[in-house]
Amino acid sequence: MKAIQRFYLVFAAALSALWWLADSSWVGSGNYFAWRSAFTNLTGELGIAVMSVAMVLAVRPRRAEPGLGGLDKMYRLHKWLGITGLVLAIVHWALAKSPRYLIDLGWVTRPVRPPRAPESNPVFQFFREQRHLAETIGEYAFYAVVVLLALALIKRFPYKAFFRTHRWIAVVYLALVLHSVLLMPFGWWSGALGPLMTLLMAAGSVAAVVSLRRRVGIDRQVQAEVDAVEFHEAAQVLQVDLRLQGPWAGHQAGQFAFVGFDPAEGPHPYTIASAWQGDGRLRFVIKALGDHTRALQRSLKVGTRCTVEGPYGRFVFDGAARRQIWVAGGIGITPFLARMAACASATGTDAPAVDLFWSVRSLEDTVRARVQASAERARVRLHLIVDDGAGRLDADRITAAVPDWQGADVWFCGPAGFGRALRRAFGRLGLGSGRFHQELFQMR
Repeated sequence: MKAIQRFYLVFAAALSALWWLADSSWVGSGNYFAWRSAFTNLTGELGIAVMSVAMVLAVRPRRAEPGLGGLDKMYRLHKWLGITGLVLAIVHWALAKSPRYLIDLGWVTRPVRPPRAPESNPVFQFFREQRHLAETIGEYAFYAVVVLLALALIKRFPYKAFFRTHRWIAVVYLALVLHSVLLMPFGWWSGALGPLMTLLMAAGSVAAVVSLRRRVGIDRQVQAEVDAVEFHEAAQVLQVDLRLQGPWAGHQAGQFAFVGFDPAEGPHPYTIASAWQGDGRLRFVIKALGDHTRALQRSLKVGTRCTVEGPYGRFVFDGAARRQIWVAGGIGITPFLARMAACASATGTDAPAVDLFWSVRSLEDTVRARVQASAERARVRLHLIVDDGAGRLDADRITAAVPDWQGADVWFCGPAGFGRALRRAFGRLGLGSGRFHQELFQMR
């Protein structure tokens, strides 16, 4: 989390500082219109900048994963930037519209504008002539982006509908780029801010075209077909084995992939539940949490074709500590299943000692036996909490079971609220934030 927080704050601060250097004439002025002009430019600049970065992140650039902590963190940053862009767009629109209402209320006086001097630069003269068009484009694009971003943030809005509508943000973004280029203050182009904004908008525009052409992650996609399906009624979990039909570079235990079973629904992210053995097989364990995942139980058959894109993620158990504590909540056991399979097949003994805590509401005997056998083969100490009425799993219970927990890294996968509570509790006990690893498995 710290990587994306740091990027967000530094990015916003740097752009604000460059804006200050480019336009500080309003400082000390008591003129409302000078302030309005400056902050309209600031909100417009920041708005299109954060939308540009959000657009780039939407196409899942693999080179950004190491620096930002994995695709799950990148999508969290994408969400923050989207919300920031929405707020800035609303403020920008309000500033643009404010003179009309303030003048009608008598709070400000309409300024007398002197005639504009002729523009010697033919490009800037062309931009000036398109000002009305740019303002019209920007206004309608603003209304569209408010609606589309609001739908993206409403969790009750069906995923299939979200998948279909969210890509139209790319069209709206391109309209806002045109609006920004035509209305950007001419003086910015000769300073540091102009080239930076050009670079951001160019990168965002390329990403928007990639999205509109449906080429996101195309170089990491492979066709596959369902090899086996097993449904566990008690836990409402579907185990799906896939046989890949093309080359797969392999994955590390703990990574995830986007699997598209239905082109109309779009791909969904699932953690890979198997270690890579080089045999072209992947296993996914899917919890029935929504309409789509519930329907998979009925629709998936041996031979069903699908696409797999990945692998993604940095939840790969690469800490330097000689002890690790794994905590799984419900279906959060999935990455630990893959890691145990990898540990069982690894040679050598230079591996950290591991305690796995798995809190689950109900568990079939066959699943219990499989997980226990996997833990034994991987030399993992398993602590199974099956709704036993002895109190919920928390940091106190974990530290009591692992006396030397102070020297451990904690790896958590499960419900977000459970993870936040554990992170805070371990922080109070003195565990550094860099030693608590949690995947932010919310791509929307």
